[in-house]
Amino acid sequence: MGFDLNVLKINPKEEIEKVSDFVANQVSKTFRRSGVLIGLSGGVDSAVMASIAVHAMGKDRVAALILPERESNPISRDYALKQAKELGIAFREIDITSTVDSVGGYKERDEFIKGLIPEYTAECKYNLTLPVDLLERDSFNFYILRVRLPDCSITTKRLDVKSFRTLTAFASIKIRARMIHLYWEAERHGFIVAGTTNKTEHILGDFCKYGDGGTDIEALAHLYKNQIYQIADYINIIPEIKNRTPSPDTFSLLVSDQEFYFRIPFDKLDFLLYAWENKISKKETAEALEISVDAVSRAFRDFKAKNNATAHLRHLPYEIGL
Repeated sequence: MGFDLNVLKINPKEEIEKVSDFVANQVSKTFRRSGVLIGLSGGVDSAVMASIAVHAMGKDRVAALILPERESNPISRDYALKQAKELGIAFREIDITSTVDSVGGYKERDEFIKGLIPEYTAECKYNLTLPVDLLERDSFNFYILRVRLPDCSITTKRLDVKSFRTLTAFASIKIRARMIHLYWEAERHGFIVAGTTNKTEHILGDFCKYGDGGTDIEALAHLYKNQIYQIADYINIIPEIKNRTPSPDTFSLLVSDQEFYFRIPFDKLDFLLYAWENKISKKETAEALEISVDAVSRAFRDFKAKNNATAHLRHLPYEIGL
């Protein structure tokens, strides 16, 4: 199999028609519902999904929820609102802070962080990061808690497994809270909930079980992030979203998807993932991407580890005999 920088190129028009046919068929025949609901995040995946849904169903049969909480980046809300208006679809904005706080309170989370970094106060901002230079050097997958103090200085602490799980469990409440609101809205209007997970996230497990992974359909899960951007360039996606650095927007301190999870720049990530998935040799991959064979080896090792560790996310609940 040949491997070069054209390997991920698609025909956006044909792909839009393919996904549109799938969406329309799922709504009318599988679920027998009347429309599609999407959570608009201000990111490119949800914007593309909403635009394709409009192409498939018409704008009167597509709706969106915009679901910020008190730590969301305000830009996310602004871009989501602008995209919804650009598409001409019905939308509602719901602040989910109280929903999140009712399950795992911000105060409880803050007290936990303060136990790790005594200088932390409720006015501080924080995120979690991994080393982002995987292609340049080998390193352990230890998460770092980064806290920005009121004087704008940054303090850090390497997390053990228990601390990491505690902080990500709180972050996941936000993602699952959004799904509660989406299904409440969808079910009372006879709509289905369309997910926005792409293939890159699906293979590597960058989604939340029963959160953004708990949807009725995943019409973009066969498309790498690179291909989502190809579609975005073809259809009616506002430039602010297309030019925005992908981010989980889960923590109070801004962090990119590369910093939080992928560890590899997006201009290389999908090509490397395609090569790993399709068993392209490390040598051929390295030559095409103009990086070292050692860098490819590190990427492939990281992909395998992430794919194995998150296999349960892609599986229905396990049962005896299955």
